[in-house]
Amino acid sequence: MATNFIHDNFLLENKYAEELYHNYSKKQPIIDYHNHLPPQQIAEDTVFENITKVWINGDHYKWRAMRTLGVNEQFITGGATDKDKFIQWGKTVPYTMRNPLYHWTHLELARYFDIYDLLNEKSAERIYVEASEKLNSKEYSTRNLLKKVNAELVCTTEDPTDTLQYHKQLNTIDYDVKVSTAFRPDKAILIANNGYNEYLDTLGASADINIDSYTDLCSALKKRIEYFSQNGSKLSDHGLDYICFEDFTEAEINAIFSKRRKGQEVSKTESEKFQTAILLFLAETYHEFGWVQQFHLGALRNNNARMHRILGPDTGWDSIGDYPQARNLSAFLNALDSKDKLTKTIIYNLNPADNEVMATMIGNFNDGSVKGKVQFGSGWWFLDQKDGMTKQLNALSNMGLISCFVGMLTDSRSFLSFPRHEYFRRILCNLLGDEIKRGELPNDMEWIGKMVADISYYNAKEYFNF
Repeated sequence: MATNFIHDNFLLENKYAEELYHNYSKKQPIIDYHNHLPPQQIAEDTVFENITKVWINGDHYKWRAMRTLGVNEQFITGGATDKDKFIQWGKTVPYTMRNPLYHWTHLELARYFDIYDLLNEKSAERIYVEASEKLNSKEYSTRNLLKKVNAELVCTTEDPTDTLQYHKQLNTIDYDVKVSTAFRPDKAILIANNGYNEYLDTLGASADINIDSYTDLCSALKKRIEYFSQNGSKLSDHGLDYICFEDFTEAEINAIFSKRRKGQEVSKTESEKFQTAILLFLAETYHEFGWVQQFHLGALRNNNARMHRILGPDTGWDSIGDYPQARNLSAFLNALDSKDKLTKTIIYNLNPADNEVMATMIGNFNDGSVKGKVQFGSGWWFLDQKDGMTKQLNALSNMGLISCFVGMLTDSRSFLSFPRHEYFRRILCNLLGDEIKRGELPNDMEWIGKMVADISYYNAKEYFNF
């Protein structure tokens, strides 16, 4: 009898890995402390019309694969029917072997829909019908999809101007999964971006402050941090190419801000001085509120200008950047630590060449005040796959304490992406199980099992303290 591709011991290569996963990791709840799920769909308990709407729409991982195969854009972001888009994705899946999409696809079909058939051109239409019929029932609403994967907490990501109306709505209902949010003020930081002044007008309106000076900007941001905090937020998040750190004076920052507010362009040096100042202000404010700050560093975004004009950002035209990271990041963290205003911090890199940089950087600022105060974040974006996760785990193990690691997150816009936690846990357990088998770790299941449970769940629960 043939064994399903996705089976109980998928990715688990020996008895030790199996024991670690099944006894210590599998049943742990999920704390997904960073994602981009639409809170409106959770608040309204959306039921999706079909699998394309929840699984393919908005998924730039899948879009990139389909484009590479030569699928026409009408079947990706264009006007083709949802069924035809799914069939084109089904045709693409066999060609994704050795890309994490192949594993994710079949894990997600199995965990949400109990579909264990391989998705390909022959099975696509049948799977589309079967999955879509299930999705049409209330059992597969957004809230039930989160419960189905044993989510305990999901933390979305919102701009400072957001009213948080859907988070407020969620706080009034009886729901087993806690939904929080992270504060993402990048649009206020990136002073050279087009539309900066228009954004500040919106920010000012949300904070009920006229932003005519740099001091006004800081006041508006702090007021919005306070608002987010009052509504349960305990995290911030930043998606930056790199951390800026340039010497500046207060007079310089006031002049740079005034220049930009008048509609004038700022130089690269001026922009980096301003970004240094505002990020230090924000980080000190996060410390004041007892938040966790997150920095996602290293993406090279919107590389294809033609397609960016047509489709906009976050549609699959980004890649890994090769920015210098170490010196500025060290100076930034040191400036905060020197004032004893460095809050809990998670740093994610997108360039795998920076793994050891990040793994050693966190050790400079773990001061004994909090377990794992400064964290090397899990494999992110292009690195949230088997090889990327393994390299991140190895770098952290070799140069820090993997036992203090807060584990995995989805960083996803899809309600069907949560098996990535299972994927990570299986990879972790197999890595440790293999070393037990080789005698590199002792056969101490009680202790190593506890470590696995901590990384899977308990470390994050303690660290974020929701």
